[in-house]
This record gives sequence, structure tokens and C-alpha cells, in this order.
Amino acid sequence: MAKFALFSLLWFLLGNPFVAIIVLLIIAYILDRRFIGLSPSLMRPIKRRQRIGKLKQELALSPHNLSAKQELGHLLIESKRYREAREVLEPIRERMDQSAEYLDDLGTAYLHTGDSALGEAAIREALELNPRVKYGEPYLRLAALYSASDKTKALHELNELRSLNSSSCEVFYRMGILYAQMERMAEAKGAWQEAIRVYQGLPKYLRRKERGWMIRSRFKSMGS
Repeated sequence: MAKFALFSLLWFLLGNPFVAIIVLLIIAYILDRRFIGLSPSLMRPIKRRQRIGKLKQELALSPHNLSAKQELGHLLIESKRYREAREVLEPIRERMDQSAEYLDDLGTAYLHTGDSALGEAAIREALELNPRVKYGEPYLRLAALYSASDKTKALHELNELRSLNSSSCEVFYRMGILYAQMERMAEAKGAWQEAIRVYQGLPKYLRRKERGWMIRSRFKSMGS
């Protein structure tokens, strides 16, 4: 009702229903980005694309710059350009094999270009070097890898991450999804409720990052 009233007000003020809809969507997006966090950032891909362009220019002038290659590979992975990221990261393996961040990026590129065994091995190496690398995100990648073929193994990886980062609502949300796929609905609902409980105990500066996963967990818990 409130949305309809706001739309009617905007239509009255702007004199055009289509412009009113656009303004309403913009307002909804701004409010979501500010208070909820479900919508993706519109500026981040633009900034990332600009940074990729600058790094490529740097490497054209200095092709042996390892830090630039590592950053470029990481940004290409964020852009889901996995084949290109692999082409950047793979040749520097020998000189970067003590960097957990690099190995996780390389493993991610492998996973998304059809080499699951190489990907798993590289991510395992990253975790051996630093189990807390990227706040435990590699465990999420391994859980995703196993989720289709071995849900018990996938749950094991999520439990490993939970032991390192018990304040992650995403971990409990994903655990709930796996439990639901295994038709263990009581445990699934328990995991989603745990995500809500974790969120309620987080300090304010962490809540925005986890809010989207809490909301997803709340919807899943209500529907289970």
C-alpha cells in the first residue's frame, strides 16, 4: 500500500507514470544498498573494468610485474573471466607458490575452466599455507565443488569454515541448503535459524555484509 501511495505521489509530481516507476526503482535500489544489501553494486563492475585496463597497460610496459599479474588475475576472476584469469596466473605459478591468495585464485580459475582436480589441489595448497586465507572463502569453493556429488564432504568443508569463522551467516545459510538437499529438514531449519541468531549478535559494522544472508535464511526458515 505504501509503495502504491509513493508511486501515485511520484506520478502526480512528475506527470509521467514511466518516469515515476524509474524514480521508484532508483529509490528502492538506494534504500537496498544502504540498509539491506541484496542488490549488486552498479559502480563496482565499472571500477573493476577500469582497474583491469590500467593493469594491462602496466603489464604491457613491465611484463614481469608479479604483483600486477596477481591483481589482474584476481580481478578477472571477480569478473567471471576465468579462462583469461588462468592464462594470466598459470605462468607465474613457480614464483608465487608460497602465496595462499594466489593459489586460491589459481584454483578458482581451474575449477571454472573444467579442471576440478587441479583446482581442488591448488585450493588445498592455499589452505595448508594459511587456513584463514580470505577469511576462509576457499572452504566455500570446495563445498560448492562437492555439493553435487558428495554432500557429506561439502558439509565437512562448511564445518571447517564454521570452526574458523563462526560469525558468517553465509556459512549457516549454505549448510541449510545442503541439509535441505539431503532431506534433513530439521537440521536445515536449525542452520537457517542459527544464521539469524549469529546476525543478531554481530556488531553494527559487520551487519551490512551479512544482512543479505540473514534475510535469505529467514525466508528459508519460514518456508521450511
